[in-house]
Amino acid sequence: MAQEVSAKVLINIPLSAAWERLRDISLAHNYVPGIVKTEIVSEQLQGVGASRYVYRNKSSYLQETVEEWQDGYGFLIHLHKGEKSAPPFKNAWFRYTLKDAGSGQTELSTTLIYEMPWGALGLWLGARMAKFMQSTIADVALSMKLYYEYEEPTTSAALKAYKAQHKT
Repeated sequence: MAQEVSAKVLINIPLSAAWERLRDISLAHNYVPGIVKTEIVSEQLQGVGASRYVYRNKSSYLQETVEEWQDGYGFLIHLHKGEKSAPPFKNAWFRYTLKDAGSGQTELSTTLIYEMPWGALGLWLGARMAKFMQSTIADVALSMKLYYEYEEPTTSAALKAYKAQHKT
């Protein structure tokens, strides 16, 4: 049974500008906390089938492959490592969705959809992990806001300062 956690944030740029940044899947290291490098590993740079490695350090990576693509609005990526699921999940996906919020602003939704292994124990464990994952997903959304608005990679210090200033 799939579980999910989501976060929404208002970005102070128009939808078209937000999409220009989002559709470039090579930029994740600029806004995903803890990611230090992004490498496109498919011939395709965007759209269904485009795939990237995201690195937490020089050798530890996770593969992300686009499974759904809504031109101008977002996409769904499958988190995996080769043929295997991304630990600790049985399956996991991440959805980025953009929506015009009017007045030159864009609403960004970030959603982690995940299935845990181990049946009832996995469901229980997944529910216990939800608060931590919710916080992580919210940090991704805020980091994207900062990156999209200021066009500079979001550092942990910048994210911390923004959260302190805005009490998120």
